[in-house]
Amino acid sequence: MPMRYYIIAGEASGDLHGSRLIRAIKHNDPSAHIRAWGGDLMEAEGASIVKHYRELAFMGFVEVLFNLKTILRNMKWCKSDLLGFSPDILILIDYPGFNLPIAKFANSRKIKTAYYISPQVWAWKESRVRIIKKVVDKMMVILPFEKEFYEKWNYPVEYVGHPLAEIISEHKKKNHGIALKQKLGISESKKIVAILPGSRKQEISKKLPVMLKAAGNFPEVEFIVAQAPGIDDAFIREITNQFSEVKILKDITYDLLSVADAAMVTSGTATLETALFGVPEVVCYLGSPLTYQIAKKLVKVPYISLVNLIMEKMVVKELIQGEMNPENLCRELRRLLDDSVVEEMKKDFEALNTKLLAGGKASENAARIIQDMLKG
Repeated sequence: MPMRYYIIAGEASGDLHGSRLIRAIKHNDPSAHIRAWGGDLMEAEGASIVKHYRELAFMGFVEVLFNLKTILRNMKWCKSDLLGFSPDILILIDYPGFNLPIAKFANSRKIKTAYYISPQVWAWKESRVRIIKKVVDKMMVILPFEKEFYEKWNYPVEYVGHPLAEIISEHKKKNHGIALKQKLGISESKKIVAILPGSRKQEISKKLPVMLKAAGNFPEVEFIVAQAPGIDDAFIREITNQFSEVKILKDITYDLLSVADAAMVTSGTATLETALFGVPEVVCYLGSPLTYQIAKKLVKVPYISLVNLIMEKMVVKELIQGEMNPENLCRELRRLLDDSVVEEMKKDFEALNTKLLAGGKASENAARIIQDMLKG
């Protein structure tokens, strides 16, 4: 009888990492039956998707509060679906606000639970480790410092390496960037700035207009917006239609980063992706005023960017809330477009890449750990 896997990923990055994990699981267990909350990438690898992450991506304290009924309804439905499917193992990918309560439920029903990509408990709500210790059978972490963090709590975790390091290393070998530049009719001498406004509508609607206003001050530079796969065309066009000089590329962010000279990037996984491509960047955060004030009181880490956190120093500039305005973005972009200025940043990016690749192939490591769990 085939093994049954239930996977929950609640956003675009989770869909990417989930798809790689599914591929590795199926390599080890070709008959695996996989039911999942995720997206198109996980579906392409053979998972039966029961809920798309587009319906789940709520970000920020205030935004979550406004959508609480929907979240609770999804959670109730998930519990019922989980019991109906009766998996041999539940695999949770990041997305802690939803996944930790589901882990607690699964534990009460004696369902074996693996967590791939730890919640950022080291940043805020550290007390959640107590819950994790009780309800998660195996935690797999992807940041080097997370293993040491959990050791403080006397909770053994597995460091599997960072999946982005291997994904981007593979993509660089394909060299799609040159073809993209030719396709868009951009001369070799013209500089390109990538705009990565995020993968959720609420963050895009706040940050993208500010980024586009800054772009208007650089007529000699080609600005290209990276449209996330879960975002519809009409929504992006509504924001960009008054900036006719800005191009939009959908679902080929990595090709764009492979030719970009600099980038304006929404805080999150994209800051790390951009750095691993060696692209000088400025990190942007702009949330609702109330969400920001709450976060300011709760978040304990010195940086918001994963690049700075992993390197334990300010490698990339962070423009947060009021500081994220067109004037500051213009100032930082001028600096980033000066090759002599960003030489040190690129050296740090190389060191970052080496650090993350040292953990090995994350997806394969995680799949092996999951298989070991199923063997008992």
